[in-house]
Order: sequence, then C-alpha cells, then structure tokens
Amino acid sequence: MKVVKTYIAPLFFTDRFFGSLAILSVLFVLSFFFESLVLIPFVALLVLVITCIIDYWLLFGKINPLIANRSVAERLSNGDENDISISVYNTYAVPVYLEIIDEIPFQFQKRNVSFKIFLKPGEHKSIKYQLRPVKRGVYNFGNINIIASTGFGLLRKKFVLGIPLDVPVYPSYLQMRKYQILAISNRLSEIGVKKIRKFGHSMEFEQIKEYVLGDDYRTLNWNATARRGVLMVNNYSDEKSQQIYCVIDKGRVMKMPFEGLSLLDYAINTSLVLSNIALLKQDKAGIISFSDKIGSVLKADRKTLQMQWIQEILYNQKTRYLESDFEKLYSLVKTKITQRSLLILFTNFESVSGMRRQLPYLRQLASLHLLVVVFFENTEITSLLREPAENIQQVYTKVVAEKFVHEKKQIVKELQQNGILSILSAPHNLTASTLNKYLEIKARGVL
Repeated sequence: MKVVKTYIAPLFFTDRFFGSLAILSVLFVLSFFFESLVLIPFVALLVLVITCIIDYWLLFGKINPLIANRSVAERLSNGDENDISISVYNTYAVPVYLEIIDEIPFQFQKRNVSFKIFLKPGEHKSIKYQLRPVKRGVYNFGNINIIASTGFGLLRKKFVLGIPLDVPVYPSYLQMRKYQILAISNRLSEIGVKKIRKFGHSMEFEQIKEYVLGDDYRTLNWNATARRGVLMVNNYSDEKSQQIYCVIDKGRVMKMPFEGLSLLDYAINTSLVLSNIALLKQDKAGIISFSDKIGSVLKADRKTLQMQWIQEILYNQKTRYLESDFEKLYSLVKTKITQRSLLILFTNFESVSGMRRQLPYLRQLASLHLLVVVFFENTEITSLLREPAENIQQVYTKVVAEKFVHEKKQIVKELQQNGILSILSAPHNLTASTLNKYLEIKARGVL
C-alpha cells in the first residue's frame, strides 16, 4: 500500500505523452499499407518507453526533492490586501517545471490560485500574491500542491507539501497602522483628513516658550516678555483624558454589504482606527456594541493594553439580524457612563420614519453626552443616479432613487434640528469622515 501511495498514486501522464501515443497509432496504421514503415513505429515505441523510464526515474528517484513553505502573517487584516508568499527549493539534479496550487481558505471562493515556475537544480524562488478577506473569523489554509515535470514532459509527479494553517482575520489593523503613521508624522491630510483650524484655546495650558515665526501673536505673554527681554508666548495643548466611545449597532440594518464588506465591518474597522488615534491624542477610548440587547462594553481608558482589548472585542462582534433596542442603549449609557463623553454611534437609517422611531432615545443621549450619529450613503443608488435614463422605466427608477437620496439628507437635517451631530458617509470614506469630525470636535473644544 505504501509503495502504491509513494510511486504510483502521484504519477500523471501529460498531454505530450498522449500525443505521442496518438502519433504511434497513426504510424502503426500506416505500416499496414506501406512496408517501408514497418520498423518505424516499433522503434518509436521503444524510444517512447525508454524516455518514459528515464523521465520516471528522474521524478521518482529522489526522496523529498522539493521543499515548499507558505509565509503568512499571524493574522490577516479584514478588508485589506494581505501578502502571502510561497517559497520553493529544488533539490533535483535536473531543472524542473512546476505548477504550484495553493489551497486557500474556502471563504475566498477561488479555485485558480496557481502559479507556473521553472527551477534550475539547487535554485530557490518565492511566489507572492495577495488575498482580501471580507469577513472576520478563522480562515483555514490547506496544503501546497506542486505538480513537477522534467524537460521530457511526458510524466508529472504530484507533491503535497506545506502545513495546514489556521489564521484569524482581525479588523483592519493595516488601516490602523497606516493612519497611526500618518498621524504621528502629521500627514493625515494625504488620505482625506482635513486640517482643522483651532477656535480659541483649550483649557490645557502647557508651557511658556520663546516666540517663533508662525506662533499666534495673540498668545504673547507680556509679563514673561518683560522679564526675559525676548518675546514669550503661552503654549496650549488639546484637552486630554476626554472619553471617546465608539457605539456600534449590530442590528440587521448593519448587515448590508458594500464591496464585499458589511456595514458592520466598515464600522468596526473605523472604530479601531478612531480608538487608536484617540489614544494617541491622550484621550480615553472605549467600545459599546448593542442590538436587541447590550453586547460588549469596554470602559473608556488609556491603559497600556487598552488597544489590545479593543481589537479582541471588535474581532468577536457579529450581526444578530434583529432590530436594535435603542432604549436599552440609553439605559446603559445613563447608568454606566457618568462623565460627559463623546459618543460616536455607528448605525444606519434608510428612511426618515426609521430614524424618528429612535429619535427620542437619541435626544436623551445627546442631552447627557456629545452624540455623533454615523450612517451610510447607499453608493449603489448614487451610482444609479449618474446613469442617463433612456426609457420610461429607467425614469421611474431614477425618481425612486432620488427619493431615497433625499431621505438621507432629510435625516441629517432633522438630527441637526434636534441638536445631534451626524455624519452621512459612503462606506469607503467612513474612516476619513469620522476622523475629520473627531478632530473638528477637538479643535472647537465643544466636548
């Protein structure tokens, strides 16, 4: 049984082998009609048999002639292109042609992840490709299948290499790192985050320093200037230790997908980035999730492990497919969050009537804290409006689409009339839009 598994089961015949048999068949048929061709098919058959024996010996004569390994991060980033690499080393004494088929997780629904390479004896090559997961959870990588052939190209041998691997897919930590680097280097404007002009000064006095070109002359400290004999200015910093809560609605309205990702995952990815930026700004970051009942609650803080706890909580969030209970959310916030905080509520309203059902609870939340309601544009409807109407049916369709777009704008207006800040954003612009609002609130000092 072991002999069959080792020397027969991995053997495959190529198209070139079957093509050679077809030519031999033709030669044998012709030899019946032309006596001068009698010996040619027998000689050709002998050459084919000898060549197959040599080809088989080259492929099967060495134990473990190929070494292959898959390199993948300990965890993948949801919604981002993640790098995967496969390294292959040839210990054969002859050059080989390889077809490499990687068994990627079934969630990607791809069956064409294959590569063809040529390796000389002792040569090593790496193959790189990218995968974009759109759901959180554990992804199972299988084996690396390699089908090898020599220059004869008559036979092929299949190798099953590599080690099956389970890799978790976390909220978009690659996006978080990108925003973190840009925030540290003061380059957030490169990805759509606006520079907000500060209005007045915060209450956080930092130091008195010498005036340099560009300092606000209104901050001149005349007493210090008189004592030192040089211009001195008061330096202020943003208020710190303010509480920032990302409140995530896990109800059925957040299941709608855009570009593969659900609205819930867009909200989770943005919450991860926003929490990290808030901690960099010396604020306290926390998480609340809810649907028909309260889900996870992480108290706002800026401890060393806070970001790690936030990642773990966001990783485990799932849609419950039920209507969300805003009354329970209000009760939780009223009893658990005693300090005035910034609540950034990620939800979705498709109609004015749907928003009005929750408006009493939103108004009560806004009376206790600074509330920002974040909901989504329907980008498919927006793209539909750009297309020209060529018949009466398309005219009706565009009218209905315009009604939906108008309702979204009406929701923003009614929230504003009730003293509630709001963000209406396309899913792919959600992170930049939310960061803009957070930085604007910090600059205006309204929290």
